[in-house]
Amino acid sequence: MESITVPPLGESITEGVIVRWIKNDGDSVAVDEAVLELETDKASVEIPSPVAGVLHQRSAAGDTVQVGDVVAQIDPTAGAKASQDEGAADATKNPAPVSASDSKKVEEEKSDSSDKASGAEIAAKEENDGQGRRQAKAADQVQSDQPLSPAVRRLVDENGLDPSVITGTGRGGRITKADVMQHLQGDTASETKPPRAPTPYPSDQPADADAPSGDVERIPMSRMRKRIAERLLEAQRQAAILTTFNEVDMSAVLSIRSRYKEAFEKRHGTRLGFMSFFAAACVAATRDVPRVNARIEGEEIVQPRAIHLGVAVGTERGLVVPVVHNADGLSFAGIEAEIARLAERAQNNKLSIADLSGGTFTISNGGVYGSLLSTPILNPPQSGILGMHKIEKRPIVVDDEIVIRPMMYLALSYDHRLIDGADAVTFLVRVKERIEAPEKLLLGL
Repeated sequence: MESITVPPLGESITEGVIVRWIKNDGDSVAVDEAVLELETDKASVEIPSPVAGVLHQRSAAGDTVQVGDVVAQIDPTAGAKASQDEGAADATKNPAPVSASDSKKVEEEKSDSSDKASGAEIAAKEENDGQGRRQAKAADQVQSDQPLSPAVRRLVDENGLDPSVITGTGRGGRITKADVMQHLQGDTASETKPPRAPTPYPSDQPADADAPSGDVERIPMSRMRKRIAERLLEAQRQAAILTTFNEVDMSAVLSIRSRYKEAFEKRHGTRLGFMSFFAAACVAATRDVPRVNARIEGEEIVQPRAIHLGVAVGTERGLVVPVVHNADGLSFAGIEAEIARLAERAQNNKLSIADLSGGTFTISNGGVYGSLLSTPILNPPQSGILGMHKIEKRPIVVDDEIVIRPMMYLALSYDHRLIDGADAVTFLVRVKERIEAPEKLLLGL
């Protein structure tokens, strides 16, 4: 048997939840074929089979598993036997040609064995019926004695439930979290309360906490959403967050994109977006103000030698921040291609732990949702995050004349324990200068 274990999941991640089994118990699997989906604090990852064979699940969907836990086993010999059985079945469907004498001999052997087979079949049927009853009884006993996973035990204890009355749908009758939730919903539905007519709440009074169950829907938070909430609170508690603002004229960037986007895509195989301009501008500005790329660890300042740029991407499961590693070593087209690759993997839920680890500075574009101005929250343990916003035409003064220009507000949130106000303002001004004169990016200025 070859074991499938929970692999290392990245920095500070020790456990995950099995979201679903891609392959069912008893299915044949190929080498490197994905067999289950595991959700961690940062992302969902697919775990492949190390060998070909038949899958035997050791954990159920909904179980919380630790790094190193055995969640399944692969029987390579069963896979080989299945292949042999298939070959035998093919041989039966397409038998080799036989001579007339051989055919006559076969018919005589069939006739002699038919009488013996009828008695044997009756005895075998009786034995199978008895065995089926014994197996059903054993399964009931297994369910009652089946140990509970820590997550299921916690849920059972919190609600004062008796595990023996919960029907388990996991392997061998094992009780899963989904089984407990279904049991709880069944109990809630069976409770009867006197009917209560809906009445409008007075505008000057709070909503009744004991509102009818039909008035609200309770949805369990996913592991990723819980972790997002924890990290946001962690950032607020552990950092002295301050935000500085500026505005940038997007005329030059819009002009370049309009003139060269088709040629750029044809040459580099990726579209020319806005994010690459800001990513390149932040890389250049970080060289001027390196403290923005640093972080605090205990009583020390950690200053990375490379710039690993996090780019926030919204997905159906929540906000994720894949990282463009060594962004300072990439060309403009290289940054654009890597951002496009990571965004596609994020939307398809294919990000790896490596894609999400090691960021030193983050860019978030709230403008794609129509945000005009916001104060982004730090992504711990980073010390800086740049917020982009919606491009909107506004009247501004240029050379003592009022003109209409496409403008964008920029917001830099930073950890004031590490970054002084002067450094934060300088960094944001450097970004603004390079966006308004993008030729500086191309010249490395």
